[in-house]
Amino acid sequence: MPRDAISITDLHKAHGAQILFEGASATIRDDMRLAVVGRNGTGKSTLCRMIMGQDAADSGSISIARGLRIAYLEQSDPFQAGETVQEALERLSGREGWRCAEVAARFRIGPAMLDQVALSLSGGWQTRTRLCALLLGEPDMLILDEPTNYLDLRTQLLLEGFLSSWKGGFLVVSHDRAFLRRTCTGVLVVANAGLEVVEGGIDTWLDGRAERREMAKRRNANLTTKAKHLQDFVDRNRARASSATQAQSKAKQLERLKGDFIAEETDSAAVVMRLPALGERRPGAALRCADLAIGYGDNVIAGPIDLEVERGSKVAILGDNGQGKSTLLKTLAEVQPALSGSLRWGHATRVGFYHQHVYAAIPAAASVQSWLEGCASEAPGYTTTQQVLDLAGAFLFRGDAVKKTVSVLSGGERARLCLAGLLLGRYDVLLLDEPTNHLDVETTEALAEALAEHDGTVLLVSHDRGFVGRLASVIVELRDGRASTFTDGYEAYLWRIEKEMREPEGAAAPAASPAPTSGANAVSDRRDQRKQLSAARNRQRDTEKALRALETERDALTATMQAHPAGAGATVGPRLAALATAIAQAEERWLEAAADVQALEGTA
Repeated sequence: MPRDAISITDLHKAHGAQILFEGASATIRDDMRLAVVGRNGTGKSTLCRMIMGQDAADSGSISIARGLRIAYLEQSDPFQAGETVQEALERLSGREGWRCAEVAARFRIGPAMLDQVALSLSGGWQTRTRLCALLLGEPDMLILDEPTNYLDLRTQLLLEGFLSSWKGGFLVVSHDRAFLRRTCTGVLVVANAGLEVVEGGIDTWLDGRAERREMAKRRNANLTTKAKHLQDFVDRNRARASSATQAQSKAKQLERLKGDFIAEETDSAAVVMRLPALGERRPGAALRCADLAIGYGDNVIAGPIDLEVERGSKVAILGDNGQGKSTLLKTLAEVQPALSGSLRWGHATRVGFYHQHVYAAIPAAASVQSWLEGCASEAPGYTTTQQVLDLAGAFLFRGDAVKKTVSVLSGGERARLCLAGLLLGRYDVLLLDEPTNHLDVETTEALAEALAEHDGTVLLVSHDRGFVGRLASVIVELRDGRASTFTDGYEAYLWRIEKEMREPEGAAAPAASPAPTSGANAVSDRRDQRKQLSAARNRQRDTEKALRALETERDALTATMQAHPAGAGATVGPRLAALATAIAQAEERWLEAAADVQALEGTA
């Protein structure tokens, strides 16, 4: 039987002049799986810390049900210098070593990794370790603050599978809509200094938000007109003895009317982002790599890599953590030397590079506006002050915020500022390493739309599936030291990875066929032909499945366009165009596989 797990009553909290919560209240049951959503700076992480008792409210109360065990995955690093993964799990959980190893295996952390120093692991593997420590505490509820940051695709799928089988409730702060869509059945909205629990998934809430906003706008407009008429009547008749009583009645009616206004979701207003155009695009390749090897010193992480990127392409570099994605971007940006091979950019190509720590180079004394104007002034072409301010606003630097100096900005704000400056630079090629880590859902979607429409070339590393799926038409996967290129889009790539993840870990490979004996060449040939036929049929079946998934998405988006022709065109239209290309490519692959099957059926 579900019970009230967390009760928040009349909560008030401010950071200096910034009011995060003012009279906020909400009740969270222990069976709720809630996506915690809201713009950056609205207090999502602060709320998590207050629930856990790590931060205090100015007033109001947060009550936790008696005996409820809550586990908290926060953004800070819990590991100590020099301790191994095994030691960290035992220290953080207080459980026996065998039990730690047993739970670690659920996240595919094997014996070799248990002996590694925790702080030496990539961010994704550290997050896996922290999740294991949470589970070992056998909690009733989970609070996960940005759990997908730095997680590779396979680890995200592992986390999704875990949350799907989790028996308790949880709160998840995340900007990854695809992750929230697959894991959460409700939404906790943090907006306008208040809290609201909404039943239904993230898409239900997002679809209803525009309708709610329009309804509130119309209702408030009607109430404003009515209030004006009432106020006019009161002003005209207050001093007249014959109508003073009626004026008092209208004044009371006016006072009651003020409580009927609906608070509009101003902090979630749509983000619009436009990047300065580059002008005429040169034909040919933007980048050619041949026999490229990347790594550090004598440590080759990946190679040889052969890669050709056409101008205007949008390329996602994907792969498990530790496979060299960021190293490849650094090598392409020429901030790190290639170990061998060749790397050649197109003639007169200007390359801009964004990575996680690039913001450290921004002068502390610069203001937001002066830094952005400086970035724009160094670029070829002309960018107006209004364009600079518009892009600053899209990255949440609005009004007086553009006057802030860099010295008072948080790390996330500096990262946003650096990304905005890069986008103003009119670079022919943008190399983006995790550009969405400090962006909320609305800004992430606006950035994806802007980059998709941008006439330049983009190569990016990102763990945000919605962002990659909206933007990338070409996938370069780094795996086991090699680079593979896929041109059938992200959905087909994701389907292949999910199929692989469903296979049991360590499943035995098919037994090799016995070597043919003397005089058995004909039998061997027929066996080989049957194997080829089986492989061709599997390829045809897999391609058909991927094609159906693409067609299903196309049909759903077409229905959305038909239902909302005015509002959906800007976001749905470009995705439909990308789907049309992906479907055509998938159909071509299916026809090739079908032709192979037909040819082999006559010989097997």
